[in-house]
Amino acid sequence: MEAAIREGRLAAGAALPTVRDLARALRVSPTTVAAAYRTLRVRGLVHAQGRRGTRVSARPPLPIRPVAPAPSHLRDLSLGNPDPALLPSLARPLARVRRRPGLYGEPANRPELLEVARRQLDADGLPAGPLAVVGGALDGIERVLQAQLRPGDRVALEDPGYVAVFDLVAALGLVAEPVAVDDAGPRPDALGRALGAGVEAFILTPRAQNPTGAALDAGRARELRAVLRRHPATLVVEDDHAGPVAGVPALSVCHGRERWALVRSVSKSLGPDLRLAILTGDPTTVARVEGRQSVGTGWVSHLLQDLVTALWSDLATDRLLARAAETYAARRDAMVRALAAHGIEAHGRSGLNVWVPVLEEAATMAALADGGWAVRAGERYRLKSGPAVRITTGGLAPRDADHLAAALAGSLRPERRRASA
Repeated sequence: MEAAIREGRLAAGAALPTVRDLARALRVSPTTVAAAYRTLRVRGLVHAQGRRGTRVSARPPLPIRPVAPAPSHLRDLSLGNPDPALLPSLARPLARVRRRPGLYGEPANRPELLEVARRQLDADGLPAGPLAVVGGALDGIERVLQAQLRPGDRVALEDPGYVAVFDLVAALGLVAEPVAVDDAGPRPDALGRALGAGVEAFILTPRAQNPTGAALDAGRARELRAVLRRHPATLVVEDDHAGPVAGVPALSVCHGRERWALVRSVSKSLGPDLRLAILTGDPTTVARVEGRQSVGTGWVSHLLQDLVTALWSDLATDRLLARAAETYAARRDAMVRALAAHGIEAHGRSGLNVWVPVLEEAATMAALADGGWAVRAGERYRLKSGPAVRITTGGLAPRDADHLAAALAGSLRPERRRASA
């Protein structure tokens, strides 16, 4: 069955035979078939749907071909990268970090890093909990899910949402339950339905949501907290991957929760190659994460920890991050305004991306490529939501937004433009 899934002979959502039917066809014991199905569920390849039987997962975690790089003649707006010109230079902080080699037996987490991280989180008014250092946002999310959930558990995910989170949830043998998103983040009614379906966890991006740029406002955060209060045992995980360059204030729905975690990565603000994030949460969750980390990787490189500490302790970094947040907001807003001038709906309240609903992703991508632009098709970012393309605006100068908007307008069918106008 795994081979059939890998080769496309069993498609996502396809129903598998019942245990008894397959045992009869193969002339093996039903116990053998049940054990095989259980192994497939644990590996995330299939999931049980009650009376609907066992079906192939929407995103089975099998090896996939990497996304091909955009042709060199295209302006590449597909990768979600920050602008290198708005990332801090590492020369000065590297010169400041201590030169003595780190050794076994030292504390896993640098106290200086935890101290400056605590000041940041407190200044943002975020929930207070014990702190840990993990190897990036996805590493933190994975460790939290492994600490609290078991294969087969259902997890509420933003739809559209981040493709790597979709793949991670599938790889852990968890079942995704989509939660519709608008510009203010997850919709309370959609979250309520997902929680009513028996999800064990909810993963949300409070700002700079990838791919839509959604961000919580105070009203939406209150509404989500009210919905979540009816489900006090649900694990809530917040992914603050953009941090201070998101362009909107930090908000959280985790205040007062029994099980929660918040991960703040440095990938968009200090650079993707600094594989580090701060994790906070309830004491049990953080203790489980650190316990598992201690018998695996042990710790995040102390060199990286010292480097981030030096950057976060430098006033020049603060000034650069403030300028980056303003610049990203100006570039994002310019793209949304340029599209609106052509009657095209677009979403991009925060972060580095703009999400544009379209009728046909492939046709839109091809037409934009003809005009010299490479963007990302929305298919892999969607569970049940409609087609769209994602435009990374982090490095897009406002003067170029009009040219891209004109190219996109030319790619859309006339009826699509009239409907959006």
